[in-house]
Amino acid sequence: MNVIDIGWWQLSLSLVFILLAAVASIIYRLGMERDLLVGTVRTFAQLALVGYVLQFVFDIEHPALILLLYLWMLFWAAHAIHGRVAEPEVSIFGPTFVSMAVTFTLITTVVTSLVVQVDPWYRPQYFIPLGGMIAGNAMNAISLSLERLLSSLRGRRSEVELILSLGGTWQEAARTLRSDAIKAGMIPSVNAMMTVGLVSLPGMMSGQILAGVDPAQAIQYQILVMLMLVGATALGTLIVVNLILRRCFTRYDQLRL
Repeated sequence: MNVIDIGWWQLSLSLVFILLAAVASIIYRLGMERDLLVGTVRTFAQLALVGYVLQFVFDIEHPALILLLYLWMLFWAAHAIHGRVAEPEVSIFGPTFVSMAVTFTLITTVVTSLVVQVDPWYRPQYFIPLGGMIAGNAMNAISLSLERLLSSLRGRRSEVELILSLGGTWQEAARTLRSDAIKAGMIPSVNAMMTVGLVSLPGMMSGQILAGVDPAQAIQYQILVMLMLVGATALGTLIVVNLILRRCFTRYDQLRL
């Protein structure tokens, strides 16, 4: 495979795009110049660090170390969700991290061992990238779902409390809100399936093609990734929304928010 290497000097030329964004922010007084600077520095630093860590992990290929690295990735995904949702009345981080750790580790293991049939199943060249795709997409979906759920509970508090006052359970009072929240998290993944190949070439497929992989093989991997992401997003969103929703009510079916 004839892969064209990108040197650091060539890579630095791409900073012109950040410069353009910063100029636009200054002209229109968006106040995003600092975020752009910090984001650029973190992109270089974090990815460079991850590159060294992955090289170390790839050389060792020990399942415990690989799973520990994946749990570390999921920890920061749950931390990002907690920071984005920021609900002071309900604990979000713990249930989100535990549910993601169990669900996404299981899904990634099934994909590598049964679908791709990697030997061994924990081979980091497959487990970490596939698991990272699941974590990244599900993180955004879970954030959208929880934001919709908590905002709906606050905005429709009177409706929820009316059902509770009439003898309804918390499940009955929040049934519609729960369905709407789960649907909000799944819509981006479903829309991506509807437009894949028509609007854009997905990231994994594009990366493989740039690396010289046969496009037919790249398409098969991309189909796997799309189906895997939709399933993981649906299952992860469903579990997290139900766990957090239960915490929004007391043991006497009183709304906490």
